[in-house]
Amino acid sequence: MMNKKAERIGFVGVGLMGANMALRLDEVGYQVVSVFDTDLKKAESVARQVQGEVAPTLARVAESSNIILTVVTDDHAMREIFSEKNRESLLSGAKGRLFVNCATLSPQVHLEIEEQVEARGGQALEACMASSIDQARAGTLYLMCGGKQEVFERATPLLEDLSAKLRYIGLAGQASKMKALVNMVMNINTAGLAEGLGLGAALGLDLGMVREVFSQTGAASRVLETDGADMQNRDHECYFSAAHAAKDSGIAYGLAESVGLTLPLAKATLEQYQRLVKLGKGELDKSGIAELTFKDRS
Repeated sequence: MMNKKAERIGFVGVGLMGANMALRLDEVGYQVVSVFDTDLKKAESVARQVQGEVAPTLARVAESSNIILTVVTDDHAMREIFSEKNRESLLSGAKGRLFVNCATLSPQVHLEIEEQVEARGGQALEACMASSIDQARAGTLYLMCGGKQEVFERATPLLEDLSAKLRYIGLAGQASKMKALVNMVMNINTAGLAEGLGLGAALGLDLGMVREVFSQTGAASRVLETDGADMQNRDHECYFSAAHAAKDSGIAYGLAESVGLTLPLAKATLEQYQRLVKLGKGELDKSGIAELTFKDRS
């Protein structure tokens, strides 16, 4: 049984997901002692709420914490916070630390980080999230984990306080492969729904009726539940950004290319999200893809 008060938790990256995870852990009794983000205002806000410090450097997070959760944007950001060249990176204080890495990254990056951390006497685990902001705050995330079994077991009590479902996928890199598949299929479903609703609107059908019929037929999907009304109403408040959808579809498509598979739907979806980003709409929610498919919008 983990003694929550004995654990010193650090966070690197307190955007929409990281902030709510930090608040959740504080709420259930952990000490969130150190917070770092390149956006100082975000770091200050979270640190104030959990009564922790705003860390001036990544090294300070590692120094003051024994478990560090990282929730950064992409491969480049992850390599930066674990940089071999930066004496103030997380690696400077990796000995004896457990790093729980929650970002959606290329599998190779998770392998690199595990190797770097272990070389300095620490442990690393990937804990890929297949949920959104509300679940992060409520502690009901769906977490897919990759790394050594003993590291997963060490992290399990904390991860159970963040999740409704915790699944060990396999060694480092395996969970990120699974997460890439999840997001690839989700993004394809989102793009398909946007096209269906866009065509329905162009045909003069009532979209409330269309969504209801979809929900009772083979057109039903989880995305219909979460994004259908938002697409109809042009309500694209960001829970999972179009830019992240583009990034994640790109990871999945790269994996497909690496094993010689041709995935035309995945490619078309990737190109749609890349187009949305190029139009300056990458910070819209992924439901914003509907802006490309409704006749009177794009």
